[in-house]
Amino acid sequence: MRSIFVDKVASVAQHSDLSHELRLSADIPCEEGVLIAVRVLNNKTRYNQLELTSGRMATVNQGDIVVGALGHRKALLGYSGHLPQELEVGSMIQILNIGGVLGLCDSANPDVGAPFDCEVLGTVLHFPYLGERIGVPARVGAKELDKNARLDTQGVPVIALAGTCMDSGKTAAACAIISRLRHRGMKVAACKATGVSLRRDILAMEDAGAADSMIFSDLGIVTTTAKNGPALTRALLSSLAELQPDVIVIELGDGLLGAYGVEAILADEDIRDAFTAVILCANDPVAAWGGVRILREQFDIAPVVITGPATDNAVGIDQIRERLSLPAINALSDGVTLGDSIADLLTDTERLKS
Repeated sequence: MRSIFVDKVASVAQHSDLSHELRLSADIPCEEGVLIAVRVLNNKTRYNQLELTSGRMATVNQGDIVVGALGHRKALLGYSGHLPQELEVGSMIQILNIGGVLGLCDSANPDVGAPFDCEVLGTVLHFPYLGERIGVPARVGAKELDKNARLDTQGVPVIALAGTCMDSGKTAAACAIISRLRHRGMKVAACKATGVSLRRDILAMEDAGAADSMIFSDLGIVTTTAKNGPALTRALLSSLAELQPDVIVIELGDGLLGAYGVEAILADEDIRDAFTAVILCANDPVAAWGGVRILREQFDIAPVVITGPATDNAVGIDQIRERLSLPAINALSDGVTLGDSIADLLTDTERLKS
């Protein structure tokens, strides 16, 4: 065990309450969620920032000592990488995302360039036993995911946002809806159920007016998969429902076709039944057409509205309305209308119940 001063603690370690002076162990368990310290070996001019536990974005520089979490990532528009099978002090590893996920990079999108290479310094230790200097590996999360978590929304309506791909406007749409519902007097809770650890999206939802928020990494998960996605969704929705909001807005990160578990979530009948409405965010009209077809044919879900870059101007809006017979509303230029459409839907749903 040795002491070290670190420069940056990534947001993936949000719940670990780490100081900048840490104790490290040379014994490194290669398990998803274990926090380790690394030294950055190169500089980058693109995709060169790290989200800190404060939510602030900090530029990473050569020589910085950073705390992140072991994990994997399969991103179309970023880095794809896997969890190493073994590590020792001095091993090489890469930063796979802005939230501080560390793994071995397999593939990089040209838009983000090569990843940061890092030298492994050791496992971050925490000391849970009062009065004893027995350190154990620090891990991600405020609590452990209950894989058998029961879904109970307690009658709270749930608005789900699914996308055709990364960067299809899901968070922008969620924020527009949250803001408008709050302005109409509703208490809104929000969560993100799938993706790779990064708090930026739920922080944006908080800024938009969400009274309470959660993300899968709160439950100790670094990267979601088809295996843990449904259990995570049940746990997140049930936990937020206990806070008695008027509505829950849930973002399903990544796309309908992806490695983060969105398909498994939508295939779960209990979860589908809990969704009051599903909004599809699409990058272009063809994606909107394909996304609607997947939702309808594979999951028997009829999206209530299309938004995202496909609705950035009248060309896409007209194509969606004509070919899909669905409303198309842009979250950036017409967020109030989008929010009002969801508020009206909630009112109609409540009226039907009564």
